[in-house]
Amino acid sequence: MYLFYRRLFFALLLVIFASSVTDAADGRFPVQSGLRAGVAKVDITPTEVNGLEVVGHRRKVTGVRDPLRAGVLILDDGQTRAAIVTLDTISAWDEMVTLARQQIEKDSGVPAANIMVAASHNHSGPDFATDSKWGRELIAKLGAAAVKASSTMRPVTVGYGEDKIGFSINRRKVINGRAVVRLNKDGPNDPRVKVLRFDDGESLTPLAVVMHAVCHPCFFTWGDKGSTPYPNGYPKMSADFPGEAQSFVEMCYGQQTSSLFLQGCAGDIRPNLPGYPYRCADEADIQWAGRDLGGAVVRTLARSVTREELRDRAEFYPIRVANSVVSLPGKEGRIDAELQAMKIGPYLLLTMPGEPMVEYGFRLEKAIADRAIPIIVGYANGHVGYIATSDSYSVGGYEPNTSKLTPEAELIILTELGALADRVVGDVFESFSKHPKDVQQREQAEKTRVETTTQPQSSEKP
Repeated sequence: MYLFYRRLFFALLLVIFASSVTDAADGRFPVQSGLRAGVAKVDITPTEVNGLEVVGHRRKVTGVRDPLRAGVLILDDGQTRAAIVTLDTISAWDEMVTLARQQIEKDSGVPAANIMVAASHNHSGPDFATDSKWGRELIAKLGAAAVKASSTMRPVTVGYGEDKIGFSINRRKVINGRAVVRLNKDGPNDPRVKVLRFDDGESLTPLAVVMHAVCHPCFFTWGDKGSTPYPNGYPKMSADFPGEAQSFVEMCYGQQTSSLFLQGCAGDIRPNLPGYPYRCADEADIQWAGRDLGGAVVRTLARSVTREELRDRAEFYPIRVANSVVSLPGKEGRIDAELQAMKIGPYLLLTMPGEPMVEYGFRLEKAIADRAIPIIVGYANGHVGYIATSDSYSVGGYEPNTSKLTPEAELIILTELGALADRVVGDVFESFSKHPKDVQQREQAEKTRVETTTQPQSSEKP
């Protein structure tokens, strides 16, 4: 009898082993996670384009090169529900963020306070107005996308990887104590591409992809007015390089995945298109950038499902979200700005509502150190304009000169984002203490956060 059960035991092991090998060969792998996700993308290109003036570098367009899209990724860990919304637009306008959150909460049940609304900072798209036809359509489409994403929720595991792009460059150079516009290869830059892939384990095609890169999407805008073939800027609407990269990734997976783009601290980073001081891109340029970023993303996606990478994935992805509105010192009065921290397992997203210079990303990452894997996002949950570093004001230049903020804003922003990180990372005593006073304080803070996030914020105070 002992020999019988022993042989049966080894036979079962062989069956299990053979099954796992077959699954691996089929591109399937087990998903051991309490996290569920659903995703949807929608075309948000205006129906009437001819003669429309795009924003960024303003110009009128005569048609559409490629569509503008929005993506909605909904996440649920069983206790907390959150969403990441990405847009091929120049800004996450304050009014639009408020309306989008309200619509998505109504249609999908995601609390407004737990929704991140982020723009790529595309310079070849329309402006937003709440009472415009496109404005109303945009909000309705975001709600519909949230419904679709919510209806397709399934268990997922999350992979992460990094690569690099080669088309970005700093656009500031200090000469004789003054910052001038110059393509500066020696200036600070962040060419890293950070990639999250959400997998249901049914195939090697990810359910959703979130890519993060740092560069102004202004390939198609004027710079050097004398450059051919587009001295006045590209004459068609476009999603610029983030749209091209998203399409490239989706093409590589046979249109069976949805890719979303998050912009980093790109305030002083732009495409490396030499000119006086730079030129407008043409078709070769946009393909170069889109395929460079898209290729980096695809390489990372492929690498992150090798058996070694799968083995190292987390199995627990708790979602924690915190946000606050800070009053920043402005050149003409106080300015309200919403900051947000969203943690998905080991991944920490920190957002700023404007155009942070690249050093902000480096400083925040250094402060977080080994507590989480940081992804610093600009152009999210509102827009206060340029967020220049305090030391940049001493040499001037476009970013600090046009910023509405004063140099003292930097310390406030970095300090508050550090406090929000403490709340969601959960490794400081106050964030996990069971002492009744600590629990009461956290509950009150959460109640206030949820109640106030849907309210429109005044952009300035006298």
